[in-house]
Amino acid sequence: MLTLTKPDYEFRMKYLNPIIQRYHKLNKKNKSKVIDQAIEILGYNRKYLTHLLNNPQQEIKSKFKIKGRGRKKKYNTRTKDIIKDLWQTTGYPWSLRLKKIISDWFIWIVEKYKLTEEEKTLLLSISPSTIDRMLKEEKIKAKRRIYGKTKPGSLLRREIPIMTEFYDIDEPGHLEIDLVSHSGGNGLGEFIYSLNVTDIYTGWTESKAVMGKGEYEVKEALDEIINSIPFNLKSIDSDNGSEFINWHLYRYCKDNKIIFTRSRPYKKDDNAHIEQKNWTNVRKLLGWDRYDSDKSLNLINDLYRNELSLLFMKLLLFMA
Repeated sequence: MLTLTKPDYEFRMKYLNPIIQRYHKLNKKNKSKVIDQAIEILGYNRKYLTHLLNNPQQEIKSKFKIKGRGRKKKYNTRTKDIIKDLWQTTGYPWSLRLKKIISDWFIWIVEKYKLTEEEKTLLLSISPSTIDRMLKEEKIKAKRRIYGKTKPGSLLRREIPIMTEFYDIDEPGHLEIDLVSHSGGNGLGEFIYSLNVTDIYTGWTESKAVMGKGEYEVKEALDEIINSIPFNLKSIDSDNGSEFINWHLYRYCKDNKIIFTRSRPYKKDDNAHIEQKNWTNVRKLLGWDRYDSDKSLNLINDLYRNELSLLFMKLLLFMA
């Protein structure tokens, strides 16, 4: 369609307005004649003209609406960079939590980023919805890393109930489990995962590195961890990855009268306990680098069995 200047548009609207007012009262034959004549005079495409006659107000408003000036941007690029860095540093929390972290860690944030008075005011006044808008592109880029490399398993999902919150847990033995990927920036090939297990009541956490995330390897590592914890197992809660949602783990839980539940897909807050341990016990130690050799596997497991286990025991004794 030709680009219209203002006079052309005014002329065409003057021509069309009388037609629009009586168009729907015409029979099919007369409608066709009116359309043929209008096409010859105005040069419109037939389908477009029919649409315009049937939806005149909608088409005119959407095509010729006046754009507003818009609201002046309040936050600059530096503020966005600080929010992005804080989001990554604190383990990718959702916006409400990040807002609370900014408030709680504000003195540290001021020193780390050397904030001016204006930047302090902006950061304290930022809303969760603004944080979401600032991080929208970053979340898309980092989606695979944030949610791991685990695809939701379809097997047995109907058999395993969803658990979103744990209430009235007053004894040990209720575990949350998860896999942490050590693929770096490359998800191709085989690389190491850390199987992380934490007890909701005591905070007791065990980790074991496995090569790949095959069902057998993960089940074997989980067996080793379960046998090492100093209390009876009563329930297991996992995400929807096929390394957990499979017949091996399902039968194990059923045979041993262990409650087996799962979180909602892509809702990391459903597994808040293990997500916290993924950050403190895995990411803070090993970072985001790629580990894919047997040597790395042995060294990581040695770290988990010795130094990390000893440190964790001391922390529990101190907190007790």
